[in-house]
Amino acid sequence: MKCPSVSRPLAAVLLTALLTAAPAVQADEVRYGDPSFSSMLIDGAVARPLGLGATVVGTAIWVVTLPFSALGGNIGEAADKLIVDPARFTFVRPLGEL
Repeated sequence: MKCPSVSRPLAAVLLTALLTAAPAVQADEVRYGDPSFSSMLIDGAVARPLGLGATVVGTAIWVVTLPFSALGGNIGEAADKLIVDPARFTFVRPLGEL
């Protein structure tokens, strides 16, 4: 049985709303207490892989722009913003802190 043409976009919108609303709802709980199961699940399944991707893409951008950063004298600043910050987000912070 085929899905109606409305159900796929609706499912995509609902999935997006679910994934983006949960961190906002859990924000107070994460700041003031132990992270909940749902915030840990979203962090591990969504935020960490996105952070890893941002680290990889940032590293590639840093390598491509390295000659220009060297001319400008800001290699360290570029590395901090493009590599170190996403890596800290992905690997250093506790699970569930979004």
